[in-house]
Amino acid sequence: MNRTTSRLQSIALVAVGQVQEESIATLLERLPVKFAGATCQLVEMENTTEKWRNPDTNQYHATRILESLEKHTKHLQNDRLLGVTDLDLYVPGMNFVFGEAHLPGRTAIISTYRLKGHTSYGEAELLHVRVVKEGMHELGHTLGLTHCKDPLCVMCFSNRLEDTDRKKEDYCEICSNKLGMNK
Repeated sequence: MNRTTSRLQSIALVAVGQVQEESIATLLERLPVKFAGATCQLVEMENTTEKWRNPDTNQYHATRILESLEKHTKHLQNDRLLGVTDLDLYVPGMNFVFGEAHLPGRTAIISTYRLKGHTSYGEAELLHVRVVKEGMHELGHTLGLTHCKDPLCVMCFSNRLEDTDRKKEDYCEICSNKLGMNK
């Protein structure tokens, strides 16, 4: 397991709408390991999800949620804010997204909605792995990383669940170097 020693020191997690406690617990446990030395804490923020819902698709506009979350970062001591939701997210021009982030920036959001699925082994554990991968991916964007061509790198774009499952939970050597992790 690679450990990131990037400039990321503290991560605030915020539940957006209803979120399974297991997803939050997984991120609270695993992100500090991935980002060695970083702290990760759950913070409370008032958010009303209905205003972001597209009534035609019953999906939620990820960019608008990010903009709302960004307003809260001014009051946080944390380096990054990662929103976590069970809502089905989209951005214009795409049917859905697993997550979105400001590049670079302080705010990202991930959705567990499409990360759930039937698998041949421990479904709960696979969901946890997918949540960590998506969290690492979106936090990578906030640190300035773009999509990677290495299909095993966590920064590789996922258009399907199979793409997410193929990736590792870690940054490839090139992405690690961009973050200054291999120095």
